[in-house]
Amino acid sequence: MKNMTLDTFTAAAASKRPVPGGGGVSALAGSLAASLAEMVTQLTTGKKRYAEYEEEIQQLMREAEELRIELLSCIEKDAEAFAPLAAAYGMDRNAEGYRERLEACLRAAAEPPFLILKLCTRVVEIDERLSAIGSKLAVSDAGTSVMLAHGAMYGAYLNVKVNTRLMQDKMYAEEKEEEAEDLLEEYAERALNCFEAVEERLDG
Repeated sequence: MKNMTLDTFTAAAASKRPVPGGGGVSALAGSLAASLAEMVTQLTTGKKRYAEYEEEIQQLMREAEELRIELLSCIEKDAEAFAPLAAAYGMDRNAEGYRERLEACLRAAAEPPFLILKLCTRVVEIDERLSAIGSKLAVSDAGTSVMLAHGAMYGAYLNVKVNTRLMQDKMYAEEKEEEAEDLLEEYAERALNCFEAVEERLDG
């Protein structure tokens, strides 16, 4: 799925097909966020003005690249996790083992969006640093990146919750939701603060 053209992917997302849905689109948004962060590092490395940060910029570049690739792979992970869940929804609810199978599928389906959320928090952290030490000529891209990550985190969170709400094991569901909510609350605020820092630097 990640090898689809943009035209094919967006058409699929716009259709009645179950995938790509919110999880896959959030993964793509997160990957694009990481791409822009990586671009900022590419435009900063080797510049005399930022020479004191060269080692750090190189490290951030490697991390952004890894995040870009991993988030892109989450499109497929999300689709693969949804397939058995869709099959479980189609089962006879009175069939033997139905509840156990559905529960296992719900847990599996909640994992890719939770991973997307966690990966996007790291994109936010990279953007926070780039808002301060990245090339001023490219810092607007760090701002764009962090807001893409901001949206991706919200989308991923909702795709965790849409699965946990149906789980029979309420203790597990609540723990998963709380962990996701805590991450979202912290990093959504940090993303907005980072965006403001980018604006301030552009105005300075």
